[in-house]
Amino acid sequence: MRKVIEYRKLLGVDKAVTLGELKSLYRNFMKEFHPDKIQDNDDAKLEAEEKSKRVIEAYHFLVSIAPETIEATLEEYTKTTTTSNIADINYKGKRLRIDFTDGSGYEYYGVPENTFSKLINADSQGRFARRHIYTSFLYRNVSKLGVTV
Repeated sequence: MRKVIEYRKLLGVDKAVTLGELKSLYRNFMKEFHPDKIQDNDDAKLEAEEKSKRVIEAYHFLVSIAPETIEATLEEYTKTTTTSNIADINYKGKRLRIDFTDGSGYEYYGVPENTFSKLINADSQGRFARRHIYTSFLYRNVSKLGVTV
């Protein structure tokens, strides 16, 4: 969740931001602060490049967790989480990544360590995840058929 808060703060938005507003903010920032606009100062150009990279990363991340994106991909997500088996699980700092046998991968944010431990020790990880993870935490698609986003 810290990553979500950091990205929202960087772009100056709150939870209720729409995809249209995000796109507009992103375009306006890139028009005003694009590194190619800076010609005479190498330090300022490098600083602008770094900030642009952070803004681009924040924009893509926030788009991937936006309610409109979640709604648009809900059918695919539901199909994956109900019909595909778990292929791999990774956990780091309240961020849980689950890769599925169909090639999909999802990251879940704000997952407590005790929930991860219960998942790992569950008799059926798929059943545990369906009951306690898939609909309980903010998530985003991070890969499909071996293509990492």
